[in-house]
Amino acid sequence: MTDTAKFVQGSLMRHIIVMASTSAFGLMSIFMVDLLDMWFISLLGDPDLVAAIGFASTLTFLATSISIGTSIAAGALVSRSLGAKDREKARQFAINVLIIAAIVSVSTVTIIILSLDQLLYWLGAKGNVAAVAKDYLRIVLPAAILLAVGLGASAVLRAVGDAKGAMLCTLSGGVVNAILDPILIFSLELGVTGAAIASVFARLAVFTYALYRVHYKHRLLTIPTIASFKSCLRPILHIALPAIVTNMATPLGNAYVTSAIAVYGSSYVAGYAVLGRLTPVCFGFVFSLSGAIGPILGQNFGARQWDRIERTLSDSLLIMVVFCTGVSALLWLVQDFVINAFKLNPQAADIVSLFCTYLAITFVFNGMLFTANATFNNLNSPRIASTLSVGKATIGTIPFVMLGSYYWQANGVLIGQAVGSVLFGVLAYWMALLKVKRMRKAYERDD
Repeated sequence: MTDTAKFVQGSLMRHIIVMASTSAFGLMSIFMVDLLDMWFISLLGDPDLVAAIGFASTLTFLATSISIGTSIAAGALVSRSLGAKDREKARQFAINVLIIAAIVSVSTVTIIILSLDQLLYWLGAKGNVAAVAKDYLRIVLPAAILLAVGLGASAVLRAVGDAKGAMLCTLSGGVVNAILDPILIFSLELGVTGAAIASVFARLAVFTYALYRVHYKHRLLTIPTIASFKSCLRPILHIALPAIVTNMATPLGNAYVTSAIAVYGSSYVAGYAVLGRLTPVCFGFVFSLSGAIGPILGQNFGARQWDRIERTLSDSLLIMVVFCTGVSALLWLVQDFVINAFKLNPQAADIVSLFCTYLAITFVFNGMLFTANATFNNLNSPRIASTLSVGKATIGTIPFVMLGSYYWQANGVLIGQAVGSVLFGVLAYWMALLKVKRMRKAYERDD
C-alpha cells in the first residue's frame, strides 16, 4: 500500500512502456484465448460455427466496451485524487465506480438478451448461424457483469501504479480460459457451448483476483455509503457517460462493418471474425496504451505538470509508430500460416490477406484516436472524446464502407473502414495536442 503518485516523476517513456506492456500482456492473454477459441471451433470443420462466433463477438464486444467506459472513470478519478494526495477521496471513487459499473452492466446485459433475435437479424446472422450465436450469447452475456466490475477494479490498480496487478487480473482470466477450452470443447464434446462456459469461468477469475488485489494489497475499497455515493455520482457520470458513448462507438461501427460484409456471405464473415480475434492479440499493446497513459495523465494533471503531459503524448506516438510498423511486417510474413491454421476458404482468405498485406499499418491511426480519447477523458473533456469516437463510427465509417463496398465488394468494406481510421486518427491527435496547450496557458495564467 502506498500514497505515492509515482508518475509525477521519473522517465515518462519508461512509465508508458511498463504500464502499456504489462496491461497489454494481460489483455493479450484473454485475446489469445479468444483466438484459440476461434481456432478450436474452426477445427470442428463447420465454417458456420466460426461465423456464429463472429456475430456473437460483436455483441460481447459491445457489452465489454460499455464496461471499459465505466472503468475509465475509475482510472481518471482515482489517479487524479492520488496525484492531489487525497487518498480517502480515491477510495470513495473506487468503490462507487464499481457499484455504478455493476448497475450499468446489468442494464446493458438485460437489454441485449431481451433483444437478441432482432440484434442478430440486424447483423445479418441467419438460420443455424443465428441459432448458434444466440445459444452462445445466452451463456456468456450474464458473466459480462462480473467482467465489468473486474475491469473497473483493474483500472483502479493502474491508477495507483500497480501495473503488475492489473496485468495479473486479465492474465488470470486468460489462463483459466486456456485450460478449460480444450477440456470442454473436445474432451467433453460440448463444442461452442464448451467455449462459452470456459469464457464464463474466465470472467469470474478476473472479477475475483481484481477485487482481492484492490482491497487486500492497496486497501482502496471502503464501505459504501449513500452519502459518499451521492457525492461521487456526478463526477463519475461526468466521465463515465461520455466514455461509455466513446467506447460504444467502436463496436457499433464494427457491427455496421459486419453487416456490410454479411451481404457477401458467411465465408467472408468467417474471415472477418478471424481478424476480429487476431488483431487484438497482435495490437493489444495499442489497445492498452490509452488505458495505460490515463493514470499518467491523471496524476500529472493533478500535480499540474504540463511538460510531462505534453511529453506523454509525444512519447506515446513514437512508441505506437515503432510497434505498429513491426507488427504489420510480421503479419505480412505469417499471413499464409494464419490462413492455413484456420482452414479458411478462398473468400475468407482474401479478407485476411488484404488486412495483413496492406491495412494492418493503419492501426497507428487507431492508436492516435485511443491516445487522444485518453487525453480528453483525463483532462476534463470526455465529451470531446465521445464526439470523435461517434464521428469515427458514423461519418468516418459508413460512407467510406459504402464506397469501398460499391467499388471492391467485401474487400472494399475493410478498405473503407481503414480510410476512415486514418482521417479521424490524425484529427483526434491534433485536437488533443491543442487541448493540452490551451489548458496549460489557462492554468498558468490563473496561477
